[in-house]
Amino acid sequence: AAGREACAQQFAVKTNALFDAALTPDIGVELVTGEHSSVALSVFGHWKPYGINSRMITVQPEYRFWFNGRPLVREYIGATAFATAYDINVNNHVYAGNAVSLGVTGGYVFPLGERMNFELSGGFGFLFFRQKQYLDNMSYDPAMSPVNAYGYKLFPAKLGATFIYIIK
Repeated sequence: AAGREACAQQFAVKTNALFDAALTPDIGVELVTGEHSSVALSVFGHWKPYGINSRMITVQPEYRFWFNGRPLVREYIGATAFATAYDINVNNHVYAGNAVSLGVTGGYVFPLGERMNFELSGGFGFLFFRQKQYLDNMSYDPAMSPVNAYGYKLFPAKLGATFIYIIK
């Protein structure tokens, strides 16, 4: 009965437990757009998680195709993109810049009740980045330095263990 009721829903809010565990709060919404389709939008970021000198903010839209004709339940494939701004200091190396990614995703959504679902998802894509890289020391002024690194990489565009609340 829970699966039948969930398919009639049109809107959901969600949070990725993996991001939450990494002290990177996130919030997402998903809107059913057809019998086999939905669109989602997530926003996540952090400021010095676990005391690590790191800041990041990301926006990630996604289109999903649901195989069973019941969006928000069972298996899907999708296309995603994200845009992020970051400033990370690791082992006295600083990476500050912007990146965008385009990729493919897939997942499976398990109904937990009338309005609650749990999703496992993953995906990969190409990440395009532009950043300043430098050693963190007092004699260097990062504000005056030009972008000195750019390129692309194959990158995990998505990894999730997400709790979903369906709104009627």
